Amino acid sequence: MKAIICKEFGPIDDLVYGDVDEPQPGKGEVLVKVKATGVNFPDGLLVQGLYQVKPERPFVPGVEFCGEVEALGEGVKHLKIGQRLICTNRSYGGFAEKAIVNARLVMPVTDDVSDVDAANIMCAHGTAHHALKQRARLKAGETLVVLGAAGGTGIAAVQIGKAMGARVIAVCSSDEKLAMAKQNGADELINYSSTDLKTSIKELTDGKGADVIYDPVGGDAFDQSMRCINWEGRLLVVGFASGRIAELKTNLALLKGCSVMGVFWGEFARRTPEKNRDNFNTMLKMVEKGTLKPHVSTHFPLEEGAAAMKALLSRKTTGKVIITVKD
Repeated sequence: MKAIICKEFGPIDDLVYGDVDEPQPGKGEVLVKVKATGVNFPDGLLVQGLYQVKPERPFVPGVEFCGEVEALGEGVKHLKIGQRLICTNRSYGGFAEKAIVNARLVMPVTDDVSDVDAANIMCAHGTAHHALKQRARLKAGETLVVLGAAGGTGIAAVQIGKAMGARVIAVCSSDEKLAMAKQNGADELINYSSTDLKTSIKELTDGKGADVIYDPVGGDAFDQSMRCINWEGRLLVVGFASGRIAELKTNLALLKGCSVMGVFWGEFARRTPEKNRDNFNTMLKMVEKGTLKPHVSTHFPLEEGAAAMKALLSRKTTGKVIITVKD
């Protein structure tokens, strides 16, 4: 079968589109015929050897995808051949015509949700929903600041924050990206390229600061966020798209009485699959109703998987980048 192959850690241009052996499901696993797969920031880090997980080489990247069941492993009774699923494979496997996944980490999807929307919702919306519900315990009426609000997980946080009743302040690097955040429900907009982030958030909150800050960016944005968070606020550490992992000045946490919370959706899904399934049942119903509208900026065919990854890592795209697989 065809796949995008990482033979050794290195530049994305070193990825190869070629043939690999078709995998066979083991006990508790399912073989999925992939229809569409989402491209995520950790995919790019993984193939370069910069992620916390370092699989044996060669391997096929891709952590989220939508497809249909082709074969069941031993002991899998709750699924059937031909059933449509959304899947996560934690670290790799999705940039291929077929993939193996733990049967406990899949969720059925109805025909009301397209393959592209289903592939889009897994990591970005899964991360945002878990962050705002289980970690921050966001309440209606609170002020939520979303950094990187035009990216895949940023747009998801804007949409879900609005659905939970928060006032959402979107932070982006350009007016074009802010327009996208506005279209997805943001109440207030901050262009951090032309204005000071701390000052702007303070002005928009009457000096109190944000109740919750969703941060997939890290670096300087994290540093400023610690200085404009409200008393008993919650700062969510989602990722480090800026390239710099910030260091926390713990005196600020003391003075603010705030919490800095790590968000690791993949591990949450592995440790508490029932809660994760409940989250997705809620979100899929919201997609069906139109409350959540996954946004895809660019489609690529499987053979252009390396280009898809480079497009995402350029930070010039909005929403999600999706790879589609031909029948």
